[in-house]
Amino acid sequence: MKILIVEDNRDLVQVLSEGFVENGYTVDSAYDGVEGLTKIRNSEYDCIVLDIMLPEIDGYEVVERAREEGKDTPVIMLTAKDSIEDRVEGLNRGADDYLVKPFDFRELVARVNAITRRRSELKRPILTCGPLVLDPIARECRVDGESVPLRRREFDILELLMRYDNQVFTRERIIAHVWQKKYDGTSNVVDVHVKYLRDKLRPYNLDTVVVTVRGVGYKVACPDYE
Repeated sequence: MKILIVEDNRDLVQVLSEGFVENGYTVDSAYDGVEGLTKIRNSEYDCIVLDIMLPEIDGYEVVERAREEGKDTPVIMLTAKDSIEDRVEGLNRGADDYLVKPFDFRELVARVNAITRRRSELKRPILTCGPLVLDPIARECRVDGESVPLRRREFDILELLMRYDNQVFTRERIIAHVWQKKYDGTSNVVDVHVKYLRDKLRPYNLDTVVVTVRGVGYKVACPDYE
């Protein structure tokens, strides 16, 4: 598992990093809020350990922006701010858990294990839509056992829509989840990738699985299949 530690105390980062590595984790680090948010946007992590009182932008803003941009990585806030109000604010702005300094490292590891375990249990490992099968972990798309080669963005769009079948996603939401950036209101990047995706599914008569909802966006509608 890969963890990001966002903390401005470099000595603490070193101690935490060494402890997590000894427990079999891969660790990345950032020392201010801007650097932390940049890494969250550009990399995939299994868990984020986030301080609140950070240079540049604080931890509250980091987690809030990450959630607004579609990042659902579990976040544990690790901080000296121990009032009920602080905890409530952190949880309300997108954190999943809260641990107050000073703390026992064993408890932090246990919380990381628990939060990542719950997340993995919530996500279905295999997604199906009629004869179409998507394996997000192996990054494989198959129809009746035959592999369908998809590019990264095509796969990510299809995975998002299949996770929430029959739910309509606007282009803005798709960009926030797949590209992790703000929608500029003019880009047709989603339409282009949906066209590519449909072209690759057409030989299997599945190009109609991704449905255009006029004036709104896209959804997946699964065919009857036995």
